[in-house]
Amino acid sequence: MERAIATVAPRTALKRLSARKQLDILNTGYSNSGASKQKKSMRGWKSNGGSTKEDIDDNLETLRERSRDLYMNTPLATGALKTIRTNVVGYGLVLNSQIDHEFLGLTEQQADEWETQVEREFSMWANSLMCDAMQMHNFYELQQIAFLSFLASGETFVTLPHRNHKEHWYGLRVQLIESDRISSPSSANKNIISGVELGSYGEVKAYYICNVHPLGADSGKKEWKRVEKFGKLSGRQNILHLMESERPEQRRGVPLLAPVIESLKQLDRYSEAEITAALVSSLMTVFIEVAEDDDGSSPVIGEGIPEGDQVDQADETTVELASGSVIALNPGEKANMSNPARNNASFDPFVTAIIRQMGAALEIPYEVLVKHFTSSYSASRAALLEAWKMFKMRREFVANRFCQPIYEEWLTEAILIGRIQAPGFLENPLVRQAYSTAEWNGPSQGQLDPLKEVNAAIKRVEAGFSTRARETVEMTSGNFWRNHYQRVREENARRDAGLDLAYLEALKFLQDKEVNENDED
Repeated sequence: MERAIATVAPRTALKRLSARKQLDILNTGYSNSGASKQKKSMRGWKSNGGSTKEDIDDNLETLRERSRDLYMNTPLATGALKTIRTNVVGYGLVLNSQIDHEFLGLTEQQADEWETQVEREFSMWANSLMCDAMQMHNFYELQQIAFLSFLASGETFVTLPHRNHKEHWYGLRVQLIESDRISSPSSANKNIISGVELGSYGEVKAYYICNVHPLGADSGKKEWKRVEKFGKLSGRQNILHLMESERPEQRRGVPLLAPVIESLKQLDRYSEAEITAALVSSLMTVFIEVAEDDDGSSPVIGEGIPEGDQVDQADETTVELASGSVIALNPGEKANMSNPARNNASFDPFVTAIIRQMGAALEIPYEVLVKHFTSSYSASRAALLEAWKMFKMRREFVANRFCQPIYEEWLTEAILIGRIQAPGFLENPLVRQAYSTAEWNGPSQGQLDPLKEVNAAIKRVEAGFSTRARETVEMTSGNFWRNHYQRVREENARRDAGLDLAYLEALKFLQDKEVNENDED
């Protein structure tokens, strides 16, 4: 029948054949939407998936260079990364030792004394330039550099060498390595991917560090050093890798700005074009066409820009504009000017819409990203709270991947050289963990209305939803117990000096009451 129809009515037969083919590939499930190959809106979407090597590793060099270029030259990119850095790390995460004294068989007083001693010793090391392998920054400044590099480049590498110094007790040093230096040698085998050597189970065995920066102008001969992730004898981490994974089996980090690189660059170009247009429209320049004199020369007319200040003086084909310039034209020449003057009313709404999209990708609300709080109190507070979720998550990342491993290395050295006493630390892993437990406190959350925030904290404590110690850390980044002991000393000093009026009035009331009771007796 189909052959007969094709003979009599070819077009009808073709339509019937097409209908049967469509029935064979009838859309079901995701093929009705995201995986559809029949909708006209989706036919032009060509996507070729790949492994983490094709999708990430092969594009890292370009992503890093463009991300760092945006950070150095685009205000919005600079502000985004520094906003995250300031809120996550700020002046640096500070050690707050919190040992498991019950497991260790210590009283609260003994635990407090041990923690105080450790924090004092660690502060001596952390505040010294000797903690830095380059002897340029203290530990808290190294946190800022490592985290900012992690945001801009997608990852940061840290080695922990030991170098003794005659004027310093501790030999532990922190050495930051830029991600570009971790690369594959020219003779690398298939188990080395982007400078990362993998084991038989896909685990990271070692990193290959180039002796020079690959992008350096005078880099010299390249040589690679293989550094195992864990020491064979000690089991300690020889190298820390700060990166955020997006996919399983991912070994290298992606810059934070990667999803918005194109939007940031285009927005930067658009802003620059608007600035140029506004500048050109503000320059009032007069062009005068003059006739030749009898001797064939033209009269000289002053120009607004002195020759010494001209940018393109050597180029005779250019004319430089300046505010209030008067420029003479040669006979027969005529200046035809396009009018760049415009008041682009759509500039701000358009830029705001693009920034909101980028803020969503970076997990920074628009108000926090541009530091523009003009909405209601509730809306501004909601923006701060939403941003703070991301800040706290990244702070936990810095504490766990950077601060805590370095602190444990320092504590091990302090115990080995006898500066800190911790029985069983080197023999029992549980004891080691109990002694190493710590919190890392950083900048507190921003407050739009401090009075409301304090009242809310008081109610949480009174209802048992929180503790004074936790509220002190979150609101002021302080330590409740230190504040408590300090307040006791202060209040006693005020009472002894007769400055506490409430105490004096209460004391006088009790004295008068005692006198009246004696008189009645």
